[in-house]
Amino acid sequence: MPEIVIDGHKIARGEELQINALIARLPTRTPINIPVFVSRAKQPGPTLLVMAGVHGDETNGIEIMRRIIRNKYYKPTKGTVIAIPVFNVYGFINHSRGLPDGKDLNRSFPGSKHGSLASRVAFFMTNEILPQVDFGIDFHTGGASHNNYPQIRAHFQSDMELEMAKAFGAPFIIESPFRDKSLRKTAARVGKPILVYEGGETLRLRKQVLDVGVSGMLRVMKHLGMRDDAPESVDDPIFIKSSVWVRAKHAGLHHAHVRNGNKIEKNQNLGLITDPYGQFEKVIKSPVNGYVIGINNYPVVNMGDALLHIGSE
Repeated sequence: MPEIVIDGHKIARGEELQINALIARLPTRTPINIPVFVSRAKQPGPTLLVMAGVHGDETNGIEIMRRIIRNKYYKPTKGTVIAIPVFNVYGFINHSRGLPDGKDLNRSFPGSKHGSLASRVAFFMTNEILPQVDFGIDFHTGGASHNNYPQIRAHFQSDMELEMAKAFGAPFIIESPFRDKSLRKTAARVGKPILVYEGGETLRLRKQVLDVGVSGMLRVMKHLGMRDDAPESVDDPIFIKSSVWVRAKHAGLHHAHVRNGNKIEKNQNLGLITDPYGQFEKVIKSPVNGYVIGINNYPVVNMGDALLHIGSE
């Protein structure tokens, strides 16, 4: 069982420690620390990274991590868990997705010690955390007004990712290719499979999303032999190999006739686009068979706006 050292702190077997890693300072010279919680069992086993808040406004992931830490779920019987509830502290403070430099942290990997602020935060993860982990779960949330049905994203060509995704037990497992300069792609290059969990919408907590996220993490720990028990999965997951966004062909008010998670058929009536005056009304139809895996809850839309995310098996 290799030595764990983060920000100069050595964590021994059987030890639990909170490390406040100094990343940078505000213009006022106020320090910005990233709290990192490490729990090591006395018995050897894998090291699992669980984290959230890569995008600071994605609060469902952050709340999942809070519950995991508050209830001591991250304490393994074998191996080590490294838990980071809020990775992008700047974004969390400002209710924003990115950092003060305007960059997306999840498009800034592997980062640079002397680069932009986002690049420096990414560099910390790439050099201080990733070399010490074997697997990871990165908890995310949908965008502003875009509510994602609970889903785990994995690369189906990776047997390890696929087995972890099945163990997680989200309603949907979605084929997700690696994106350039993302944490997941950077980790994959060095043989560290990381799942991405998506659920809910920014700045709005949803109980189902939170429950699935916490239970999924516990099931992955059991799958990896890091704990003896975990909640049973409610349903068999549905595998989504492709997806398409249904976009507004007209501007106006969007009235959805289906709910998130619903199974739908090609040409099914999905809703309406209307004007505010009662003089215009157009039906929205599904272009494919599939499932609603994401929905735009904002009713006022412009031509081309994403309305519904449809995933197909």
